[in-house]
Amino acid sequence: MRKMTTAKRDERGFTLVELLVVLAILALLTALAGPALFNQIKPARREAAAVQIEHFGSALDAYFLDMGSYPSTADGLEALRTAPGDSKRWRGPYLKKEIPMDPWGNPYHYKSPGRSGPYEISSYGADGREGGEGEDADINSWQAH
Repeated sequence: MRKMTTAKRDERGFTLVELLVVLAILALLTALAGPALFNQIKPARREAAAVQIEHFGSALDAYFLDMGSYPSTADGLEALRTAPGDSKRWRGPYLKKEIPMDPWGNPYHYKSPGRSGPYEISSYGADGREGGEGEDADINSWQAH
């Protein structure tokens, strides 16, 4: 009879109190680490947008070498994927994939000529509107990042 009681005691598993303690520890760790991880996402999105804008710039320069000019504002960044009009000099596509949205899910804005160069590319940040501060601030091709 004693052998059976000892065997049952060894196989009983975790108590409710033990499970609650483990859950409380996990919740505490999540509460402490969560905000720190979330704060790293904000600058990463801004950096991703800046890198994407630089990538567009490289593709636009390749387009310029073939076409002799940058795409018009009307043609936009889509001219990097499909030939504008009946151009025979277009040797694209200059981007391997479709034109992506910015890290906040908004479209990039292209204009030619730009404020300080032949073109400008902008992401309007988290709010999707021109201007703003912090997370809502614009990322522009003509500004140092």
